[in-house]
Amino acid sequence: MSRVRRRQREGSSGAAVPSFTSGEICDKVVALEELELAVRSCVETLESSSSSSSLESKCSAAGKLRLLAKHRSDFRAVIGGCPGAISSLVGLLRSADPATQENAATALLNLSLEESNQARITAAGAIKPLVYALKTGTEAAKQNAACALLSLSMIEDNRATIGACGAIPPLVSLLLHGSSRGKKDSLTTLYKLCTTQQNKERAVTAGAVRPLVELVVDHGAGTTEKAMVVLNSLAGIPEGREAIVDEGGIPALVEAIEDGSVKGKEFAVAALLQLCSDCTANRHLLVREGAIPPSSRCPSAAPLAPSTR
Repeated sequence: MSRVRRRQREGSSGAAVPSFTSGEICDKVVALEELELAVRSCVETLESSSSSSSLESKCSAAGKLRLLAKHRSDFRAVIGGCPGAISSLVGLLRSADPATQENAATALLNLSLEESNQARITAAGAIKPLVYALKTGTEAAKQNAACALLSLSMIEDNRATIGACGAIPPLVSLLLHGSSRGKKDSLTTLYKLCTTQQNKERAVTAGAVRPLVELVVDHGAGTTEKAMVVLNSLAGIPEGREAIVDEGGIPALVEAIEDGSVKGKEFAVAALLQLCSDCTANRHLLVREGAIPPSSRCPSAAPLAPSTR
């Protein structure tokens, strides 16, 4: 473990306040008293309206809070409980400076990993600004804003609010155009949000079904199973079932049963069951795709109907 270097700087209160780099946060157990001084110094910089508090210094302060909140639960709790820390970061989510916005989104993501901070971040009005960062930020800012919204969606009442604030379309955009990590973050967040009826409808309207079906057959992306889980959720509403069939979802899911992993096959069967249980036309499509061998077909029995046990 490397020896930690600590720089002292003078905060506006006149006290010597430690400043830390990423490596120092990882390598040293910092006393909570020192942490509190560092956090207060960062918050003072973020809240300052003086001309001497430049955008660069605010970006730096947000970056320090981001690093301080990265590794330790007790640090996150202290930062979340510091007056002004969360609200000042929320204010930076609409910054025109990409680096500042990214630092703020990432700091809030890190803080949201502490359960007690999720209600604090929500109360600070973070949902709309996080959606803004999800729409306008850098690739990393979009990914981290999506994950922060995922954390906030652990509070059940937030799920409808996040959807109503417009999070679904930019999540679908991230699913379409994001990196591999971005696609995974989008899928996980969409799944959590789509536990509500309205968000399922919003996802279908935003065009989520086509990229989901494409990911089901794209085995190299590492997102096949996650995509099937979200499709299974969307298959719970009539609009979702119609869109899945229209976008070629039945052949894609049948292929997953034939060639997918054990877990993937389970997800595919669950989705097909929803698509076909109440629709004769979809059952015929399923049979035509070869999911049921001819010897096992029974004219009087509905394919994929659950059996008694």
